[in-house]
Amino acid sequence: MNSKNQNIKTSVVILNWNGKKLLEQFLPAVIEHTQSEVSRVIVADNGSTDDSVGFMNENFPDIQLIILDKNYGFADGYNKALQQLDSEYVVLLNSDVETTYGWLETLITYMDNHPEVAAVQPKILSYKEKHMFEYAGASGGFIDRFGYPFCRGRILELVEEDRGQYDEEIPIFWATGACLCVRVKDFIETGGLDGRFFAHMEEIDLCWRLNARGRKIMCIPSSVVYHVGGASLSKDNPKKMYLNFRNNLLMLFKNVPDGSLIVTFLIRFIFDFLAYIHLILKGEFKSAHAIIDAYGDFFKLRKSYKLIRKENLKKTTLKSIPSQYKKSILLKFYTGKKTFNSIFRN
Repeated sequence: MNSKNQNIKTSVVILNWNGKKLLEQFLPAVIEHTQSEVSRVIVADNGSTDDSVGFMNENFPDIQLIILDKNYGFADGYNKALQQLDSEYVVLLNSDVETTYGWLETLITYMDNHPEVAAVQPKILSYKEKHMFEYAGASGGFIDRFGYPFCRGRILELVEEDRGQYDEEIPIFWATGACLCVRVKDFIETGGLDGRFFAHMEEIDLCWRLNARGRKIMCIPSSVVYHVGGASLSKDNPKKMYLNFRNNLLMLFKNVPDGSLIVTFLIRFIFDFLAYIHLILKGEFKSAHAIIDAYGDFFKLRKSYKLIRKENLKKTTLKSIPSQYKKSILLKFYTGKKTFNSIFRN
């Protein structure tokens, strides 16, 4: 252990892949709002082919730089970077996030005072429209019984304006990977991120395992950051759609209890088939084909996940996770309930 890092309590890790421009734009503020005697900023380079490493060495020589030999994706990139750290807490922070004064101290203070909590996220607002919630996280993530994620502040594609309506600290199902603060002990004991996911859904899968083992996930809206979003792949990119669908199916297979598995997958297949038809009718053939590819690769991978599923269920202590929505968010949305508060009035 490096002596200068012995007192480091929190490591804020930015996983970078060909993001020199984002580092140039956002890293100075992260350092200003984060670096202290007990917290450090670390950049883990995920096999970039641009001049990210040279840029860091020239402009931020005092910032720790972890260089990975290739692009391992979001999931394994973070897994490998975290293996080299020795702090109590780690924050997975996207390179396109603008931090604010006090953002980290607020999260860590809460974690210090609540040992039953494994992970937290701040309120995530849009960098481009700062009065709006940001799609990937908003004011805390949830999931319905069929695996569809949504947020307090974002249901499906509909993103709400932030009017302070979601400023209460509450338990959530998942914390966004755009800014996820987690105890390193919990991260390791739960198995970290699933490297085979490569990118997308891996933080939801991690939080599902944490919840199922009796650990809590919280949103702390008094901490605020601004997220650009879609910096690596746009929301409508067929590759992103493929990863989201494939990884979501894998996540369900890994975590849904035996008694619900068959019904969950039958209904999920119907919903996904309708999504496929919708894309075909819109002429978005590449995106529609991405759903077919996702299902094909899910069935290829399912056998190799049987042991993982068995281990997950063996370690489960909560058969029913309170923060999981037990109905269908799709049905609620398409019958007129389009905001979080309109669905969860209580």
